[in-house]
Amino acid sequence: MSGKSTVARMLSDLGAAVIDADKVGHECYRSGTEGWEKVVAAFGKEILGPDNEIDRAKLSATVFGDDGTLHKLNYVMHPIIRKSVEEKIGQFEDEGVGVVVVEAPVLLEAGWSDLFDRIWVTAVPEEIAVNRFSQRSGLSRQEAARRIKSQMSSQERIKHADSVIDTSRSIGQTRADVEKLWAELKGPG
Repeated sequence: MSGKSTVARMLSDLGAAVIDADKVGHECYRSGTEGWEKVVAAFGKEILGPDNEIDRAKLSATVFGDDGTLHKLNYVMHPIIRKSVEEKIGQFEDEGVGVVVVEAPVLLEAGWSDLFDRIWVTAVPEEIAVNRFSQRSGLSRQEAARRIKSQMSSQERIKHADSVIDTSRSIGQTRADVEKLWAELKGPG
């Protein structure tokens, strides 16, 4: 939506280890995990598919559009996902990896900023974000807009950022911005 994955890929190409918090979250929802147990306890077995896994479409239909229900899900899952992200960061540090990037759409909402030395925010006008999300997900523009509005606004994210990358421009321009920030991060030599 705002170009986080594109920027994360660019940083990976430059040598950073990348943790995709969405993928970590998906792992935390798998049957038999603490997350699965807590989500099923909170929302009932109606959210399960025939394979006994959480049906993300059913869960999404339950939580998006209802701030109270979304808050309940976040209250249950954010600490579990954070713990897993912390473990992955620790593994990379143990391996001597110099830069670990965490791509996390709700990093600020989840209160994870204390895990990081720097916060980089990707930003685009809302209309572009809605178009990108709708095209990528297959959701209607209205549903995509509703989900985007359930997150912190770009303007609010920018207030917390050490660096902002405008991804509404060309890939080449975005790459140049990322490379400049990478050079600043890595410093001389």
